[in-house]
Amino acid sequence: MAVRHHLVLRPPPAVWRVLEDPRSYARWVVGTRESGPAVDDWPEVGSALGYTVRLGLRDLHGRTWVRRYEPPHILELEADSGPLGTARIALEIRRWGRNTLVIMEEHPLRGLGGRMHNVVLDAAQQFRHRGMLARLARVVEELTPEEPAAEDRPSPPRPRA
Repeated sequence: MAVRHHLVLRPPPAVWRVLEDPRSYARWVVGTRESGPAVDDWPEVGSALGYTVRLGLRDLHGRTWVRRYEPPHILELEADSGPLGTARIALEIRRWGRNTLVIMEEHPLRGLGGRMHNVVLDAAQQFRHRGMLARLARVVEELTPEEPAAEDRPSPPRPRA
């Protein structure tokens, strides 16, 4: 199982806004060219987003299903890549001071990926997750302006006596 974490320099609602947008996945999921809603109302449990991955000269199409949705803390997905099989992807969102700690866990469930699963593939997933979480952070940080720290904000005016 590949587990990775990344600190996003924005609060959890900013991360959730990106996770709840099915079109944003193509911006941060490594290897994905396009993504968008496919079934029902993303990210409700049972809904899915469709995605396209370019592999050599071929476009492969898959779907990612929502299996668990507990905002603002948990999003669990099942990515179905056809003949490559399915994988469970769990995202845990934790407030970390003014920021967000995103913890991603992935492991194969069925198909070729499940049969070939080993520590070498887990290590490769670590590199992929490092890239994905860094991209997710960039997308969130680009879409959400940084708020000044409380100590940097001007104090409200005091009432006159």
